[in-house]
Amino acid sequence: MTGDALAVRAPASSANLGAGFDVFGLALGLVAEVGDGDVPSRATPLADDHPVVRCHRAAGGEGPIWMRTDIPMARGLGFSGAARVAAIGLAQVRRDGVGALADPSRRAEMIRIAVDEEGHGDNAAASIVGGAVAYVDGRIVSLPVGPVLGSAAVVAWVPDSTVSPSSSRTTLSPTVDRSDAVHNLGRVAQLVSAFAHDDPDLLAGATDDALHQAARLPSIAGAGEALAAGVEAGAWCGWLSGSGPTVAFLVDPDLAGVVGAALPDAGHVKVLSIDVTGVAAV
Repeated sequence: MTGDALAVRAPASSANLGAGFDVFGLALGLVAEVGDGDVPSRATPLADDHPVVRCHRAAGGEGPIWMRTDIPMARGLGFSGAARVAAIGLAQVRRDGVGALADPSRRAEMIRIAVDEEGHGDNAAASIVGGAVAYVDGRIVSLPVGPVLGSAAVVAWVPDSTVSPSSSRTTLSPTVDRSDAVHNLGRVAQLVSAFAHDDPDLLAGATDDALHQAARLPSIAGAGEALAAGVEAGAWCGWLSGSGPTVAFLVDPDLAGVVGAALPDAGHVKVLSIDVTGVAAV
């Protein structure tokens, strides 16, 4: 596919979803857009050594590219995964046409390149297919998103601080206690069941985590308070988004304003939707 300028977008994401450490991801209604040709308003041309350009090249892309996004960087909302997926998708569409974005073999290539470049598949998997996903041994496993949970609001409390995922991992223990592993396995089963049955009542406690949140939350001012306040205000469940600092909640859309108002002043609130489309040409 050659000729006219082209752009591809991919949604933001929230990873882990509490107990699903390095496995679960949820696509969100913010996007990163990568394109070629003339640079549009609010877009930034990318230098040849930019990580997003490296992904574009790894997928066979050529020439200069630009990016624009409304995903906050280093806030635990999957900016780097979405940008990489969009760049890989741009190269695939140039090579094979728009249908490549829905082709299973191209999606397998997309997740492989994204993980090779970034190291984390949970965010990239959600950005590729949309909805709720599990990243398992290099494969993307989609969870059903029914009409009830699909219409949920995702309330995100976003502090002004940033977190480096790599440095955040240094706070985690290299070993896992058996009781903590059992705790998380139960919550993972509960979360999958909630999506499978489209039942928000099953979400109560489903994102409780014993592997990473307790180590990460104390280093983020207000995050622990936000997590408790959002659930107390009526959210179905809440979790530290990725490695933070954002805290996210699944909420009945009628209660999104109530939950948002209950969160600490140390961060701003975004009310988002679940993106069910994934990567797409625009």
